[in-house]
Order: sequence, then structure tokens, then C-alpha cells
Amino acid sequence: MAARILHRLRHALAGEGGREEPAGGGGGEAEDCPESSELEDDTEGLSTRLSGTLSFTSHEDEEGEEEGDGASEELEEPPQAPGAAAGTEDGEWVSTAERPGGSLLTRQLQELWRRSRGSLAPQRLLFEVTSASVVSERSSKYVLYTIYLIRSGQFDKAPATIARRYSDFEQLNRRLRCRFSCDMASVAFPRKRLRRNFTAETIAKRSRAFEQFLSHLHSIDEIRRSPEFLEFFFLPDLQAAQRLTCTGMYREALATWANAYRLQDRLGVCSSGRFLLTLAGLAVCHQELDQLSEAHGCCEQALQLLEAQGSHPLLGPFLQAHVHLAWKVGKDKRRSEARLQDLREAGLPLQQQPSLKECLIKEPLE
Repeated sequence: MAARILHRLRHALAGEGGREEPAGGGGGEAEDCPESSELEDDTEGLSTRLSGTLSFTSHEDEEGEEEGDGASEELEEPPQAPGAAAGTEDGEWVSTAERPGGSLLTRQLQELWRRSRGSLAPQRLLFEVTSASVVSERSSKYVLYTIYLIRSGQFDKAPATIARRYSDFEQLNRRLRCRFSCDMASVAFPRKRLRRNFTAETIAKRSRAFEQFLSHLHSIDEIRRSPEFLEFFFLPDLQAAQRLTCTGMYREALATWANAYRLQDRLGVCSSGRFLLTLAGLAVCHQELDQLSEAHGCCEQALQLLEAQGSHPLLGPFLQAHVHLAWKVGKDKRRSEARLQDLREAGLPLQQQPSLKECLIKEPLE
């Protein structure tokens, strides 16, 4: 799409700038080649980077989105200002201010870039199977699929990941079909095979099918917000992190709590009770590992989420932990102390309130 826009711009400029150019007539060709080839190369690179990612769209929509992504990535780079260096056909570099029509093209590109920033497509969540490994246990053998949750148009230094086997996907499919029979009627799911389950061809086909399956589910509003769909992603991590915290394996637990945090963030459920429990787990593990500033930050984030709630089982424990950590790291604790005083005056027995760690141990995660 961006290449076609530039093609039309160059044709529009041919009538204006062509008569002003020197008799050699090489200026127009020098303008065309670098601009066009740069866009085409960038689009090919984008397609290569996203070749393993599937989203549930029609073929026509898919082509349009790929063109739009390539154009937006190109336009995100600030265009060259008038007078900046630009390439010529024979490899020499000259100022655009010295070339007829160069500044006009730059101004038009700048205006196009400014307009496009307000009309870029919203971010989508992509599901990409990055690896699949055959796991052999005493009485069973299965394939474990590792899946990244990726926001389109972004690079995650620490991506949110899950590892699931075919039976996990099958259970999710069965639960959703029981509750959303109409919406699930058009959702395809890879059928079970009796033989050749561990061949490279079968694993590759299932990997692509699971990407499409999750993308299709995420595109349906009711399913995307359902507990069945959401807990498929982060409930196993919460359960594993809780077990590790209870047994004192805080470093391993911290990594698992952090992945559960990223999963809930990608799925857009950062105001739920599960997310508050995740912040509690992070705060406890950071504190046990003597990472007090990080623990204090987790408590602050939780208290911001609890700002509008007059009562919550975790409000008292978070306030008490925040006051203690603020004193340790030298931060202001007066607001939390005032909120604790309000709770005392409201009749809440703060002395009998459990600590954050006790809340984690007692919280049933099923």
C-alpha cells in the first residue's frame, strides 16, 4: 500500500518537477530507486518475521493487514527533513534542497506520516507456537507445545509464554463448546489421530492449527472474557507459583509469578482478583529475596487498583506490607497509614488480618 502511495506521489510530481529539472533528466530516476526498493525490502522482511504467526482472518484481510503493517512500520521512522542527505542513482549523495522536487516530496511524506499515525490499526494479540517437543514419561508420551502471546507491532524482551499439550487444548475446546455452542460452531479444532501423532508433519500441522484456534477464540468477545478461556492461560502458572512459594522456593516462584503477570497483562485482565493475588505473590517473593524496592512497587500497584474499593480481603495486608516496605526503602508511607487508620475507625480488626504470605497460602486456586 505504501509503495502504491509513493508511486502516485511520484507521478503527481512528474508534471510539477519534471519541467524544472536539468536537461539530463536523471533526477527523477535517482528519486525513484532508493525510495521504492527500501519499502519493498522492508515489507519482505516484515513478512519473513511474521511468517510463523497466524491470525484468524480471511485471505483478503490478511493481505491487506500485511500491507498496512509494512507501511506503518516504514512510516513510524521520522521522515528526512528538507536539506537532509538523499541517495542518487550513481551512488553519490546530495542534499534534497539541491534537487528540484525533493523538498516537496519530503513534505508530502511528512504529512502522510502525520495523518497515518491517527489511523493505524489497533494492536492485536497474536499466538505463535515457537517450539514443540516430544515428552516421554513412564506410562505416556505426548507433544508439548510452547506458545508465545505477542502484541502485534511490539517486541517483548520477556514474552508471555505457555506450554500445553493436545489434551489441554481438547479440554478447553470441550468446555467452551458446552457453554458457547453457537459461537463455537464455526471454530475449527484439529481432530485426534490414532497413528503418526509424533511425526514432524503432524506436529507442524497441529502447531498451525492451535495458532488459528486460539486466534479465532480471542476474536470472539464473550469467549475472550470467559473464565474458561482466560484461566487456560494463567491458572496453571498461578497454581505452580503458589506451590513454590509455600515450599520456600522463592526464586523459582518469582519467575512463575512474573510470567502469570505478563499473561494477564496481554489478555487485558489487570483488575481482577487473580491479578491482585499475582501482585501479592510477586511482593512476597521479592521481599523474601531482599529485593525491597521491587516489593514496594508491587504493593503500590496493587493499592492503586484497590483505590476505589472500600473493602477487599487483600486491602489490609497490602497496606500493612506497603507501610513496612516504605519504611525500609525510605519512601513516603503517610497515605497508607491514613488508609489503615480509616479501616481501624471502620471497625476492621487489623491485628487479626493475615499477612500477604498467609493470604497466598490460604487462597484456593482451582
